[in-house]
Amino acid sequence: MYYTTVSLGNPPRPYFLDVDTGSHTTWIQCDAPCTSCAEGAHPLYRPAPANLVPASDPLCQRVQHDNPNQCDYDISFADGSSSMGVHVRDNMQFISEDGERENADIVFGCGYDQQGILLNRLENTDGILGLSNRALSLPTQLASRGIISNVFGHCMTRDPSGGGYLFLGDDYLPRWGMTWVPIRDGPADDIRRARVQQVNHGDQQLNVQGKLIQVVFDTGSTYTYFPNEALTKLISSLKAASPRFVQDDADKTLPFCMKADFPVRSVDDVKHFFKPLSLQFEKRFFFSRTFNIRPEDYLVISDKGNVCLGVLDGTTIGYDSVIIVGDVSLRGKLIAYDNDKNEVGWIDSDCSNPQQSRIPSFLRRALHNQLL
Repeated sequence: MYYTTVSLGNPPRPYFLDVDTGSHTTWIQCDAPCTSCAEGAHPLYRPAPANLVPASDPLCQRVQHDNPNQCDYDISFADGSSSMGVHVRDNMQFISEDGERENADIVFGCGYDQQGILLNRLENTDGILGLSNRALSLPTQLASRGIISNVFGHCMTRDPSGGGYLFLGDDYLPRWGMTWVPIRDGPADDIRRARVQQVNHGDQQLNVQGKLIQVVFDTGSTYTYFPNEALTKLISSLKAASPRFVQDDADKTLPFCMKADFPVRSVDDVKHFFKPLSLQFEKRFFFSRTFNIRPEDYLVISDKGNVCLGVLDGTTIGYDSVIIVGDVSLRGKLIAYDNDKNEVGWIDSDCSNPQQSRIPSFLRRALHNQLL
C-alpha cells in the first residue's frame, strides 16, 4: 500500500491517504460522529455544519439522486469492505514549486462508518485519495477549475521500501518514450480499462487466442489479478520452470508458493529461473505496445524463504475476465493517466525524482517524500 500526505481544513491539518487510481471519491475518516472507525494515523477530521455539501449542489447531483436531505456516499470495495458517509467541502492546501502556499475548496467524503478489512488498512492511514476520472476525483475537480490539466500519474521505486512520487497535471510527463494505449470506462463500475490482445509468460500465451482481455491499472490493489484460465496456465508454467522448485502448500503467505532446494533471501536469488510476463496491446502504426512485468515484479519471497506468486485469482474479487495490475507489478515505471485523451501510458523509470513541476500542488515536497 502506498500513501501520501494531504493537508485539509483551516488551519490545515495533515492526513495520510491511500493512493487509489480505482476510486472515484477522496474520503477520510471523520467524527460526524463516527459509527465505526479505525484509530487512524491522525485524529479524526471534524467537519463544521457549514462544510456539509447540500443535496442541491451540482457536484452532488452528479453522484447522488436518492437523498434530498444531504449528500451521502456509500462505497463498496472488491474485498467486501465499505465506507459510508457524507460529502463535505473544505480547504485543501497546495505547495507550488516556488514554495508558495495556495488553497482550494475541495469536495471529499467524510467517512463515519467503515466496515471490513479496510479497518486494518486505516490503522496507519486516514482514508483514500480517489484518482479516477469521475466528477469528484481530485484531478477532475482541480482540472475543472483550470488549476491543472486533467492528467495525473505515479512512479513507485522498484524497492518496495523506497516510496516514489505522485503528480497532478502534465508537467512531469516525459515528452518522449511513453507508450500510450486507449482506455474506456467499464460497463458496470466506471473503472478505466484498456484492452489487451495477448498475455504471455515468456513465449507461452496464457489467454485464449483472439479473446480480448480488459486491463485495469490499480494502485488500490497490492497484488495483481489474472482471470482464472490465465492464472492456471501461469502456475503450470512456473511449476515447470525448474526442478529446483517444488510447490509448498504449507506456506499460506499467498495461494501459490514454491520451496527452493537452496536458501532464498531475496527475489534477486531466483529471478533468473523465471520468465517475464507481458501484456501485448494492439499495435499502433506497426509499433508494438507491450507492458512488461519482470519476475521480480510478480514474485514475492515469504518469511519462510519460499518463492510465492504475487498474481492472484481475479474471480475471488468478482473479476473473471479482467486483469488487475496492482502495486507489486507497477514498480519501476512511471504510469500516467490522461483523462482528457482517455489514455494510460507508461515508461520505465527509477522513480527517484520528478523532473519538472510548474503546477501549484502539494506534490514536489509532500508527495514526493510521503508516497510510502
